[in-house]
Formats: sequence, structure tokens, C-alpha cells
Amino acid sequence: MESSATKPVSVGLDMHSVPDLSRAVAEAGSIGFDFAVVPIFHPRFKRSAGPDVDYQYSLTRSDFVLSSSEWSRIVVGKISPWIDVDSACESLRKKSEQVLVQEINYAIHLSMPTVLIPLRSINCANLARILNSYIRKGCQLNFWMQTPLCHPRAFVDSLVDGDQPAKYLQPTCRDDDPWHWWNTLRLLCSNSTKLGLVPELQANLPSQTALSRLCGEPIVGAVLPTHIFMSNNKGFPVLSQLHQSLMQRLFKYDIQPIISGTAKHERGVKVYLQYINHLHQTMPAPGLVESFARGYEDCLQNPLQPLYDNLESQTYEVFEKDPIKYKMYQEAVYRALLDRVPESEKDKTETVIMVVGAGRGPLVRQSLQAAERAQRRVKLYAVEKNPNAVVTLRTFKEEEWKDRVTVISCDMREWKAPVKADILVSELLGSFSDNELSPECLDGAQSFLKEDGVSIPCEYTSYLSPMSSARLHANVAAVKDAVSTDGRVTGDPYDSGYVVRLHNVNILAPPQAVFNFTHPNRPPTGEAIDNERFVSLRFVSNTDCMLHGFAGYFDTALYKDVMLSILPQTHSEGMFSWFPMYFPIKVPIHVQEGEVIEVCMWRKVSNKDVWYEWCLVRPVPTPLQNALGHAYRIGL
Repeated sequence: MESSATKPVSVGLDMHSVPDLSRAVAEAGSIGFDFAVVPIFHPRFKRSAGPDVDYQYSLTRSDFVLSSSEWSRIVVGKISPWIDVDSACESLRKKSEQVLVQEINYAIHLSMPTVLIPLRSINCANLARILNSYIRKGCQLNFWMQTPLCHPRAFVDSLVDGDQPAKYLQPTCRDDDPWHWWNTLRLLCSNSTKLGLVPELQANLPSQTALSRLCGEPIVGAVLPTHIFMSNNKGFPVLSQLHQSLMQRLFKYDIQPIISGTAKHERGVKVYLQYINHLHQTMPAPGLVESFARGYEDCLQNPLQPLYDNLESQTYEVFEKDPIKYKMYQEAVYRALLDRVPESEKDKTETVIMVVGAGRGPLVRQSLQAAERAQRRVKLYAVEKNPNAVVTLRTFKEEEWKDRVTVISCDMREWKAPVKADILVSELLGSFSDNELSPECLDGAQSFLKEDGVSIPCEYTSYLSPMSSARLHANVAAVKDAVSTDGRVTGDPYDSGYVVRLHNVNILAPPQAVFNFTHPNRPPTGEAIDNERFVSLRFVSNTDCMLHGFAGYFDTALYKDVMLSILPQTHSEGMFSWFPMYFPIKVPIHVQEGEVIEVCMWRKVSNKDVWYEWCLVRPVPTPLQNALGHAYRIGL
């Protein structure tokens, strides 16, 4: 099977006792491991530390054991397992505090990039305080929090004699759910990006809903104890189907697996490494959308404003590569032509098609091809406001289209058409359907559409889903930092919507419809067209999690049942012209499984701009975001 990986997976080896570090690291590297997880101090050295303690001998290995480059590239430090800075025992707590600081300081001295710290319970306030002291000083060290997927109490034997495998019991309280341990720590550390989650896999796994929750977390690795591996019929270690599925799911986030524990095979730990590499290499090959989106995952992009700005040639070129969108547009025009012109009238009836917002002409080409398929006579008008794109349109007219197409350099809302159109074709939709002002554009263009004329698209609807994504929210925070120092943008980045290829994300409830528009849009006589909208949506969270905002999607009916969609459940296979939208909330909100998430959203229109406003109502009310369009507005 073809591999989906563009680079080999980075795998680490957890070493519990390392008498000769230089030799151990060299042997691990010769086997094929990319890094080693080693104790910073001997794991059983329960020493005291502090300014008053002066040992007359070396406490741990010297920094000369490895070069600075090796310390910083191939070694991850591991905190001593007996350290418990949140212990109820005061003497242990104080000793642990001093020793933890000592070990972190030595890791910094050695230029280690990361330390691995076990997370044992929800009581982690003191640990958070110590980590915060380093994070706030600008320490370059990253803290990987090793967290079990399930509390040991979550598993019980079905029978006393143990003949039956353990079964998983849902946590009955927050203290029993290790995700809450992790969530408490990261909240106490202000959602710092210096913290990464490293789940420790166990022989039994929690529910799929609990596993899906990982998709919204900043997961950087996964610890795989050797005891969770089974033996295949040749005696080699393999993971169960459920574990394989989980690992291949996690591989998509570029995690770094860590093999931990005693090798249970005569060939040592090498066979575990080979199996993990095999599992990674045999992932399903990426589809067209995944291949196109590679490198754009979770990258925030400002939505296009093609009505306000002239798009560049490169932007047109990217969208024109979509093989699905234009195929469906051609199918829509083809069916509309067949319905509009009976077979008996095809030789004497000429259908007027107007492509508004023609760009560089892809819809013009598809309309001409649809006419050839349908064997119908057509006259095309290509209307485009971008003078640079008009150069391309006129070149096509001179060299290919000839008299079949008339190129009009004009804003569609201002054009005085010489004839009425039978079919009006446009591609003005954005990731949230109407966010590129398709309603306002087509409302203006419908003045030259016949009373019985057809608009392609004829209808479109936007959707929202609540979502959890610590990474996306952190990316917005990074934008805020950049804006505050750049000085060119005054709007709050949390009050903007972003186009983003959703990747490290957990969707908390199915999408619900937000705003709907139909074309042509002809209100009753005497009434003005009103494109303002309001909606209040209620979702039920499928798990305990942090709410970081809402994912926005859309679908559209081009003509009758010819559809395009970016909804996860109905996504047009192979289409990559649109990534979803992300509407953040300013402060992440903790929601419980079964809790109602209620959001209100407005589409507001002035004589110059269109903008969205949104706020949470439940589980807690939040201030209105993007009020009066102060941060994000779309220019008319």
C-alpha cells in the first residue's frame, strides 16, 4: 500500500537506567531511534536540594558526556519518577519542589529541548506554579506532559478469576479522568504553547468519543509500553486493531512515538521500532484534498474579498485546479440548457448565458462545453470587474472563443446589459457561503435576468459546529501578539473569522444551518431586499472538553440536485476550492458532556460593508464579538 508519509516518523526510546549515556545513545541511534528519553538524574536518587545543600561529589553525569549538539537534538530529559510536588506530605512536597527545580535547571544547562514530566492526578496546582515560573521567564524548554489515557481505576475484571479481559468503565468524576488532569494543568499555565500532551497508551482504550477528544489537543507524542503489544503468529510484536487505528490517527498530527519498557522479544527493542515504522508507512495514501492542503493544516488565512480587492493571477490559478467544482458547474449548466430548450427547438433557440465574476474564464469554458454536450446554441457574456483578469479573458476571446463570447469589463452591479439572460452563472461563494458577498452581487446582477431565468447557484446555506482546538486558538493568540507589535491593525484577532484547513480539531456536535440565501431573490412588490440575518443555535456537547470556537461550512445547490458541499458529512469528494471557516471565542470555555452550547450569530449590512457578530449564550454568556464590524468586515 502506498504510504501517506512525506517523511519518516521520529521514534524515541525510553531508557529507565543509563550507566553509560554516550554508549546507550549511540546504540539507540544505530538501531534507528531518532532520540532517547533519559533520566536527568538517577531515578532512585532521592536526594535533597536547595541553596543550603552542598554535595561533595557529582550528582549526575557531566555535560561532557555528549556534545552540545547531541544534547539539543537527540536527548529528551525525564524527571525522576518519585517527585511529587503536589503531595499531601509536606516534607515530600518541599523536597520534590527543590529537586524538580534542580532537574529542570540542569536540563536547561544541557540545552535539552524538552523534558518529559508524568502527570498523576488532577491535583497539579503546585506543578503548574513551578512550570509557570519558567514559562514566564521566556525559557526555551518545552514540557511534555505524560498522561495516561485512562485512570487505572477505570478498568475492572469482569470475573474474579480474571479469565475475562478487563472492561472499561466511564469515569464517574473529574478526578478519575486523566484528560481533566491535563486540562487543569494547561489552564493553570494559561494555555501555554510550551506544554505538549503525550498520552500513555494502555492495553485497554477508552471510548471513541474520549479518543476523539485528543484530536483537539496539542498532542506531540505517545508513549507505547512494550506490554501493550501482542505477538503475531511469527512471534513478532504487533498492536491490536484498535491500537493500530489510534496510532494511525495520531500519526496525522506528526507525533513522536516513544517505546517504553523491557523488550519482550529476543531481538530486543529494534522489532518494536520496525513495527512502528511499518505502521506509519502503511497508512492510506492521501486523497486529492489532503495532498493539496499539505502544509496549510491549521494555518489561519484571512478570507478573500474579491469584491473589494482584485485577486492575483496566482490565486486564480490555485482555484482553477479544482477538478470537481468546475465539473459540477458544467453539469448544472448542461441540465439547465436541456430543461430550458426542448429538443425540437434546439436549432432555432439561442440561450443567453451571463457569467458574472468571470475571473480568468473557467466558468466560461465550462458553459461552452456544457452547450456542446447539450447541443444547444448559446451566446455568452463574461462580466469581470478586475481589469487584470479582463486581459486574460480578451486573450481567450481573440484566440479561442471568438464571437461566441462577449467580454465586459465592469462591476456586475453597475452593468447595463443589452439583453436579458436566460442563465446567470457565478462562483462568488466563500467558505461560509455568503462571506464573499454573493447575495449582494447577485441581487444587483438579477436586474438583467429574465423573469423565468435560472441562477447557478440557486441556493446556498452556511453551517456552524462547536469545536475544540487548542492549537487553532493558540494560533489566534500568536496573531494577536503580532498585531500588537506591528501597529498596522487595530482590530482584535479574536473578533475575526479565518479560513483554515481544520486538522488538529475535535468537532463537538453535528453542524446546524445558519444563513440561507436563494436566487433569484425577488421580494414582494414594494418590499426591499433584506440580506441581514440572525440565528440562535443550540448544540449538545458529545464530551467533556474545552470550547475554542466554531467551525463554519456551507453547501450549495447549483441547479436542482447538482450540489457542492464542504460539510464533513456530505463533502464533495476531491473538491479543494474551499477550506472551512473558524470563528474563535476570546476565552476557551469548559463544557461538560451533554451540556448545551448556545450561540447567537448575526449578519449585518450597511451601505459600505457586511460583517458578522457572534456571542455565546450558554453554558456561559460572553461579550458580543466583532460588534459593529470593528475587526472584521467585508467591503461592498
